[in-house]
Amino acid sequence: MIICHCTGITDHEIHAAVDWMRAADAQTLITPGKVYRALGKRPDCGGCLPLFIATLASCDTMEVPMQLRGLQRATTQGKADEGRHQSHRVPQQRAAE
Repeated sequence: MIICHCTGITDHEIHAAVDWMRAADAQTLITPGKVYRALGKRPDCGGCLPLFIATLASCDTMEVPMQLRGLQRATTQGKADEGRHQSHRVPQQRAAE
C-alpha cells in the first residue's frame, strides 16, 4: 500500500527500513525523519504523516529498547510546568492613547 504519494513510499519500504535500522543498531530510536533518510527521500507536503506514523507503530521491531524505556518520565518527573512561563504568547503592547 502506498503511504506517501508525494515520494512513492510504500508500507513494505517503511517496514524494511525499520528492520534494517533495528538490525544495524538495536538501541536506536526510530523516527519518521530517520526512515525518510534511510529511504533516501524527504517529506514533501506532510499529509501522509498520520498514516506514516501509524505504519511505523505497526512494525514488529518498532518498540523502544528496554534500556531506554521510562527515561522521559524520570527526567521530567516533578516538573509540572516543564519550565514554561505562564503563557506561551508574547505580551502585546497597548498603543498609547
